[in-house]
Amino acid sequence: MDPAAIPVPPRLRERLTVPVLAFGGILMAVMQTVVVPLLPDLPRLTGASPAAVSWMVTATLLAGAVLTPVLGRAGDMYGKRRVLLGALALMTAGSVLCALTSDIRILIAARALQGAAAAVVPLSISILRDELPPHRTGSAVALMSSTVGIGAGLGLPLAALIVQYANWHVMFWATSALGAVGLGLAWWAVRESPVRSPGRFDALGTIGLAAGLVCLLLGVSQGGQWGWGSASVVGLFAGAVLILGLWSWQQLRSAGPLVDLRLAVGRRVGLPHLAALLTGFAFYANSLVTAQLVQAPVATGYGLGLSIVATGVVMLPSGIIMLLFSPVSARISTARGPRITLAVGGVVLALGYAIRIADSTDLWVILVGAAVVSTGTTLAYSALPTLILRAVPAGATASANGVNVLMRTIGQAVSSAAVAAVLVHHTSLLGGAEVPTLHGYQLAFTMAGTVALVATAVALAVPSDTGRERAGTGATAPVATAKGA
Repeated sequence: MDPAAIPVPPRLRERLTVPVLAFGGILMAVMQTVVVPLLPDLPRLTGASPAAVSWMVTATLLAGAVLTPVLGRAGDMYGKRRVLLGALALMTAGSVLCALTSDIRILIAARALQGAAAAVVPLSISILRDELPPHRTGSAVALMSSTVGIGAGLGLPLAALIVQYANWHVMFWATSALGAVGLGLAWWAVRESPVRSPGRFDALGTIGLAAGLVCLLLGVSQGGQWGWGSASVVGLFAGAVLILGLWSWQQLRSAGPLVDLRLAVGRRVGLPHLAALLTGFAFYANSLVTAQLVQAPVATGYGLGLSIVATGVVMLPSGIIMLLFSPVSARISTARGPRITLAVGGVVLALGYAIRIADSTDLWVILVGAAVVSTGTTLAYSALPTLILRAVPAGATASANGVNVLMRTIGQAVSSAAVAAVLVHHTSLLGGAEVPTLHGYQLAFTMAGTVALVATAVALAVPSDTGRERAGTGATAPVATAKGA
């Protein structure tokens, strides 16, 4: 039955749109993080090697990076609600498969299916732009952008608790149930947007982008393990340059490209994409380093020796802060414009890392520093889609935001590799094992804070749209044109 046939008062449907879509975004982030507490035990539980188990994370990263811009473009062409439901269904199916098996090959394939959920956020942002009245768009988009951090903050302690006190398959049954609820709510409450971008789907461009991104992100994610100078990694990077170069040539000559590169490289869109990459890098270092630092043995002189569950609780305030500060971001964007919000976010991010550099041995200082980083991330992440929405036509919002989310993903992958490289080169012996030094962690914080300041400079270089920024309608003005067309 079509949900349109179910009598739902229009005002109720409008009120449900934002929380239902936000729930889907939180689910996406939860699915990405729940496997983290399992990683140390999965070789024993599955009988697989640690290298094979690492693909439980890599497969989701690669699938999400490839599918986000592809599903965004498909949503613009064939219907955002339809593609959103498909992404949620794949995510839920992947969770069910994980719950049913201990075979590492099926687990990796199932985690790749869950990667499709990465497209939920850009598709939802596009739906919000099309469906909500102008005065609600800014706050709703800000909340939607923050769901990545909210879900990550909630997912880690939830997964840690389940893993510690129940069979590990229970965790995936729980996420399957949550996924089914999210899918059902979206089917019932979300209307199909009338805004479409007609044309023929660019299959060749999809293949080219997928191949190029797989080479690039596989090289970045496995470089530390395989060796940055190894033939495999060098070959992957060379392949990425060649394939993406040919892909760009094909996209510029296509009548209906998967990604409008002419639009994407312009200052109004290209600079927010660059800022997304830099912000993703700066944000992810906080999550990576904090989790390792607080679990480090007390004998290191800086570690707190916390359990996985306690670590999850330490990370929880970051998700709560992102939920609380998303309306603040929307108000700043309305008053001063989203590029100022993005710039302020970069400065706050850098300030958070300055606190972490000053003291990373006391728990309360760690919590304060991580909270400040989360606040800056909320401001930056909430402003990015607003910058994109005001710069692209209504028929390209899902694909353009899909590329922006992709840039965040690439930034996070590069951050993971860079942090790992820094920590590997700054170790000391403890009980016969090498552990990162406090200086290594401080260097990682310095690197992330510097990148955050570069993101600030990029934000200030984004062309201002003074009239729209003063009115706070930059993200919504094109919608009326699209609906009226």
